[in-house]
Amino acid sequence: MSSVVELPGTESPEPRAVRPAAGIAAIASALPDRVVHNDEIAARIGVDGDWIAQRTGILERRHAPEGDTLAELAAKAGGAALERAGIEPADVDLILVATSTPDERVPTAAPLVAERLGAANAGAIDIGAACTGFLSALELAAAATESGRAGVTLVIGAELMSRVLDLDDPRTAGLFGDGAGAAVVVPGGEARIGPVRLRADGAGSRAVTASHEENLVRMDGRATFRAAVQRLSEVSLEVAEAAGVELAEIDLFVYHQANIRILSAVGDRLGLQPERVVDSIARHGNTSAASIPLALDAALADGRLDRGARVLVGAFGAGLTWGGAIIEWGTA
Repeated sequence: MSSVVELPGTESPEPRAVRPAAGIAAIASALPDRVVHNDEIAARIGVDGDWIAQRTGILERRHAPEGDTLAELAAKAGGAALERAGIEPADVDLILVATSTPDERVPTAAPLVAERLGAANAGAIDIGAACTGFLSALELAAAATESGRAGVTLVIGAELMSRVLDLDDPRTAGLFGDGAGAAVVVPGGEARIGPVRLRADGAGSRAVTASHEENLVRMDGRATFRAAVQRLSEVSLEVAEAAGVELAEIDLFVYHQANIRILSAVGDRLGLQPERVVDSIARHGNTSAASIPLALDAALADGRLDRGARVLVGAFGAGLTWGGAIIEWGTA
């Protein structure tokens, strides 16, 4: 009869304690003071303000005045989220800033945000995934939390899109705005982060670009529209299946606020009632990585993001990148 002898140092490990699921403890947003209405942009490109509104659903957006920085705006949103969560900056382990418009190429934004917040014990990393950036950072924050590598992670989506905007280009001049939104991710946070699915397709990368030389956003609107509707629809079904729920069981759909026509087309393709799809684009425009947290905060403010709501979040951006997530809001 044979026997198994455990060598020193190879003893069976103790079972690991089950870690609480990652969840959002609080969310908040920040916007520049300057409001830019359609008429201001329309006059420059030879149309009227109604033309912009009809094509995009946007009535106004915020543009940061010269001298304002992305780091300041991101820190304002992050500080507000930490205050709502009742967490001190010194207790933050990790700061993830999703942005395509840092103030400088180097240093990146996240260390500057950490310094402004007084988060002296935090690691700080920028996330570059264009309009999908906040969702990408949220997935990384959830993974760090559930693995035990981070206790408190501050996720910020922040953009100064006005700094890379060609105001003479009718394809993009009326689309983009500036803003920042933040979420505090902790073990057992009230809004539990469920399945997240992230996808990419570099073959479509030329649909949205901003070169080093020009540093201005250029967009193939038709190609972007087609890809966004297809990919957001696909990933909505994919992430719902991963969560084991039907679309009819989801209370609120919070998609990247790119264009009202994209939101409407996705809603039509999936058979969603308009009141279940958050639309904050009229006031904010397309704020890229800041779009989803701004939309979540707007839904909180108007009472649609209530305790117990099941939320599907979806994003699509340059790269091409896209993704979806299910968040059980206030069920922890």
